[in-house]
Amino acid sequence: MIQKLEEIKMKPIGFVKVKGEDTMSADYSLEIFEKYRPALKELESFSHVMVFWWAHQNDSEEIRNSKEVLTVIPPYGDQTPETGIFATRSEFRPNPIALTTSKIVDIDQHNGSVKLTGIDALDGTPIVDLKAYFPICDRIRDCYIAPWLEGWPEWQEEGFEWWVEQGFFKEYEE
Repeated sequence: MIQKLEEIKMKPIGFVKVKGEDTMSADYSLEIFEKYRPALKELESFSHVMVFWWAHQNDSEEIRNSKEVLTVIPPYGDQTPETGIFATRSEFRPNPIALTTSKIVDIDQHNGSVKLTGIDALDGTPIVDLKAYFPICDRIRDCYIAPWLEGWPEWQEEGFEWWVEQGFFKEYEE
């Protein structure tokens, strides 16, 4: 039997902390609430973590219920067509859940701090979940992408400076 849910409740497990004005040299960390800190155990055994966060600055009933938010023209290039948001990484969504995979720099389980190399979330952004990055689950060998993304770097590690050069972090630098 399929159960129709009208509403799902989520609670943040912590928040993003960004220290510094410059995107390239800022210190990025996740501050995990005390009751969730035991869940950090053994996360240091992994090089990367997937951070699920709530795009709270783009969250309102108006945005969530707007038909206009369902399609966008992404800032991916000059020839990008109107695209459904499920085919984008847009933060404007019916449920503004965002995902960033980041390299772990350090973990202090006692204080609930996870230092990262970077995250495309703002200071104070709520975190809704963390998952260790497992290549066998999260990497696909033979995949394809939309033509307007073909000029993008193949690997995330090759791409952060490229993102900045393309102007994707303007709102963070102003």
